Amino acid sequence: MTPTPATAAVRVRRAELSDLDDLVALEDATFDSDRLSRAQYRRHLDSDTAQVLVASANHRRFLGTAVVFFRKGSRVARLYSIASKPEARGKGVGSALIAAVEGAARARHCQSLRLEVRTDNETAMRLYERLGYRQIGRYARYYQDGADAWRYEKVL
Repeated sequence: MTPTPATAAVRVRRAELSDLDDLVALEDATFDSDRLSRAQYRRHLDSDTAQVLVASANHRRFLGTAVVFFRKGSRVARLYSIASKPEARGKGVGSALIAAVEGAARARHCQSLRLEVRTDNETAMRLYERLGYRQIGRYARYYQDGADAWRYEKVL
């Protein structure tokens, strides 16, 4: 596997049905529990209340994904999931995905974006805090495996 150079331009676009295999493979490789299924991804690809984004570089080379939910009548968007391939971590993929999610939320006139993160995921917490997110709550036993979560929010 060729490493992604740190200078590779990361592009983010809306996911398509042709991305389904890559989405499911990354989900299964990244998360031990609380995974989105193939059927859930397929449903979210065509949803008015969800947007699935993919990051790529070098002519559609799949690097990562983010899923954001929008609730009708709400001005708060929710970053449900974000993941990148191991070889792409630390190379701007997460930041590019979050910027695209924030853009999608703004386009829908959302005033803030919220997310949950495992309390032991220090890398993700550092990224969110660097991008302007602040902790607004903690949830005990939030994940299927019993792990706690921090809730973060950024005012858009």
